Order: sequence, then C-alpha cells, then structure tokens
Amino acid sequence: MSNVLIVDASARSASSHFASFGSHTRRLSLKFAETWRCRCPGATILHREIGLLPPTPVDPDWIHAAFTPEQDRSFWMQQRLAESDKLVDELIASDIIVIASPMYNFGVPAQLKAYIDNVVRVGRTFGFDRNREDEPYWPLLKDDNKTLVVLSSRGDHGYDDASRLKNQNHVEPGIVTPLSYLGIEKHHYIAIEFDEFADDRLEASIARAEQEVEALAAELAAQ
Repeated sequence: MSNVLIVDASARSASSHFASFGSHTRRLSLKFAETWRCRCPGATILHREIGLLPPTPVDPDWIHAAFTPEQDRSFWMQQRLAESDKLVDELIASDIIVIASPMYNFGVPAQLKAYIDNVVRVGRTFGFDRNREDEPYWPLLKDDNKTLVVLSSRGDHGYDDASRLKNQNHVEPGIVTPLSYLGIEKHHYIAIEFDEFADDRLEASIARAEQEVEALAAELAAQ
C-alpha cells in the first residue's frame, strides 16, 4: 500500500466546504484523502500542516549546518537541522506527495517556500560533487517512483491558457521545479479558479476540480 503525504499550505484554517471564506485547497486535499481512504480502507495518510505551522525559514545557521558533512556537525548543527530532517524523512517515506497550495500574488505562500527550502537538502535529497564537472548535481529520489499531486486555487482565471495569464502562474512551476530536481518526475495538477468572482463560474470550477481529484485519487490508489 502506498504511503501518502498531504501538505496543506493555505493560511486559512478551514475548508471552504465547511466555512465561508474557507480554503479551497484544503477542500481538495480533504477530497483526495477521503477518496483514498474509501479505496484503501485502513490506509494511513500523513498530514503535514505548514499553512498554520510553517517550518522555520532557512537562515545562515541552517546553511552552515546543511553544508557541513554529517560526521563533522556539532550538536547545535544537528539541532538546527532537526526540523528539516523530519520533513525530509516524511518526504522520502512517501510514495504519493499531495501539495495543496493557493496562489498568493502569483506564487506559492511563504510557508510553502520555507517547506521546499527545508526539504531540498544536499546529501539527503540531492547530491553535489564539484569534482564531477559534467554532472555536479544529481537527484537522490529519482529511483523512488514517487508521484506529486499539486492542488491549487486561484482568484482569477485563465492561468492554464497560453493566451492569457499562463506566464503569471508561478505556483505549479514553483513546486514542480525544485521537486523534479530531487527526482520526483511524475506530476498531476488540479486547480480551482474564479475565487474572487464568487459566482456560478466558481461553483462550476469547484465541482469540476472535486470530480478530477476524486478520479485521480481513485486512479492512483488502484495502482
């Protein structure tokens, strides 16, 4: 049975299914989890809450510790990397990674950027050797057969249309680019649009996205 990790990045604490002005991305991640449990009774889904409990951002001490060889790290370095190590352990142990992220000012929330910075770790999720001139960097999760699912929400619409706002969408690229760098190469995207319009188009977008999430979760569970 596949291990599922769900990362919720919305600053809104409640799902829009239960609360006015709630989070659409939490609504989609809940739909994914519900479908997965129906298809895989007894499944354990690990939930990582970063929207309300964000990881500590990278700072000079983190960088110093992360780029010090593990055998040479002092106690304070180990302590500074403890949170990052836990996040990396969760990522490595997961087969399906679901990241639910709203669009804030065309990109991901700061909380999610902090999470990504904590899991992109030299020696743990990617390798580096300056002596390898042709390929100094390489992914360490490439052989783990992981699948990434990005569930997003947008106030406007047309971010998947090359003729309109596609070049202004930095959510999916901001997630997929660093995780592909680690070797996670299978990706799925589902988004809700029209949030700021709050009309029938939003309701239709929510209904379509929920159907797509349910179908995707069922498909991945069957695999």
